[in-house]
Formats: sequence, C-alpha cells, structure tokens
Amino acid sequence: MTEQSLPPDRLHEVGVLTRREIEARILAPFIEALSVEFDRERILAILRKTIIEVARTQGAQLVTAMGGESLEHFNQSLEYWKRGGALEIKTLEQNDERLSFNVTRCRYAEMYRALGIPELGALLSCNRDFALIQGFNSEVNLTRTQTIMEGAPFCNFRYTRRTGDETDPAPE
Repeated sequence: MTEQSLPPDRLHEVGVLTRREIEARILAPFIEALSVEFDRERILAILRKTIIEVARTQGAQLVTAMGGESLEHFNQSLEYWKRGGALEIKTLEQNDERLSFNVTRCRYAEMYRALGIPELGALLSCNRDFALIQGFNSEVNLTRTQTIMEGAPFCNFRYTRRTGDETDPAPE
C-alpha cells in the first residue's frame, strides 16, 4: 500500500490511553513469545528504537493536526493524552519559550501495573516523549528527570524552546 492510498488517520478518535492498552495487550505476549527464542534485551532494544521512530513521525504529523509547532500548539495537543482523565497535569509555566508542568496522576502507569507489565510501561509510553517533541519542533528540548511510571510521585516535564546559538536547554 503506497502512502497516497493509505486510509485517513483516525487514531485521534480513540483516546491515547485506550490505544496504549491495546498495544500493550498485543505486544506483551508477543515479546514474551519472542523471548523464548531470542535475546530479550535485544528484542526490547529493537522495540525501543522502533517506538522512538514512530513517535518522531507522529510528532511531525501533530504539527499539521494542531496547525503549528509553537509550544502553545503543543500544549493544546496534550488534550489527546489527557482524554478520559488519563493524565492529571499541574501547569507551572507556559509562554512562547517554556512549557513546564508536572503530571500528578498517570493512568498509563496504573494501566501497565494492572496488566502486570509495569516494566514495559516506560518503554511503551514514556519512551516516546523525547522523540515526539523532536518530531514536533526540533528547536524545543525536553528535560524530564522523573516519572510516575518509574516510581516517582510525579513526572516533571520541562520544555524549552532554543533561541539563537543555544545548544542546551535553559537551566532549571
């Protein structure tokens, strides 16, 4: 099937939390089955790389869906991930150069734990965050030092738009 003949992308009609659950319910037993025959760490490395590539592409597609690549556009896109109470977010700062927030409840982490695969949660969900913003706007850096998925009390997302000759995000 060529790119021109692909059906329209209707994934936005389903909440991201539901999509991640469907993916996890398929991937977890598949990973286990492959692990019987192949090195599990190698399988997870390939999956990690694939998810990163998919997230980068989805970030680029998100620009079109949101009508721009500003941090304001990105902030508006968070509604997809929050749908159905999937995330509870406390915004700390929002302007043209910075978007900072904490995720105080993550039903994604809760879902992976309920499925008995908490170790896959970071790989299948959190792993996407850095690549997604790279695809969305390569001038924006994400700094995140902790996640609920890995046992922290909250996730700290700090997006900073680089200006001029900067190569690193602004200090916290």
